[in-house]
Amino acid sequence: MSILPRTCAASRTLGTVTQHTDSDTSVIAALVLAGGRSRRMGSDKAALDWEGEPMLARVVRVVSQRCDPVLVVAGETSAAFRGVDDIRDRAAPGIDTSKVRWVTDEQEGTGPLGGLVAGLSAAAAAGAEYAFVCATDMPLIAPDLIDELRLGVTGSTQAVIAHDAQRDHPMAGIYRTDAAGLIADIVASGERRMLGAIEALTTHRVGISDPDWLVNVNAPEDLHRLRVSAG
Repeated sequence: MSILPRTCAASRTLGTVTQHTDSDTSVIAALVLAGGRSRRMGSDKAALDWEGEPMLARVVRVVSQRCDPVLVVAGETSAAFRGVDDIRDRAAPGIDTSKVRWVTDEQEGTGPLGGLVAGLSAAAAAGAEYAFVCATDMPLIAPDLIDELRLGVTGSTQAVIAHDAQRDHPMAGIYRTDAAGLIADIVASGERRMLGAIEALTTHRVGISDPDWLVNVNAPEDLHRLRVSAG
């Protein structure tokens, strides 16, 4: 069975994804943004091996412990989308396949913001009020990251993002799904930075207890350094 059934965000069809009607955040959706072309890495980051499983499968497995549905957002020309068969075949146990869906990011050239719009729209269609957002290249991500961010959610915030001593991390945050329209307007204006969304939304920053959860890998040397430090 494929762990990643494909779904088009434009159709708002999510198969058997659980519909959530509660307004609390005890269960939230997850968006794994996987549309990058992995140019600096030189190979598909989603399919990179991390401790015996593809990196994308690892991230999906971790976030599925707290989130339902888990929506993997990627354009059809992305490395992740092209590598779906390999990811499926090498997936590790522990992934609840009923939670996981592909969302097609149809806005080519809009960067992660376009994927964020597609994912938030699909999560809203599934009945989720909030969605945890992360990237496919965060191998040290842990469920505790979601727990700590969720503590910062209030009725007046549109985004709760991780913050460390150096900077904000908009690719590790919880977003209201009804912010999709506002972010779409930002994209239409030409904005491509995730920080552009944070600047436009009512945002709360949370200092998280373990900065390692936020580490991402963009190049082979990043991956090598992380493997060495992990022992």
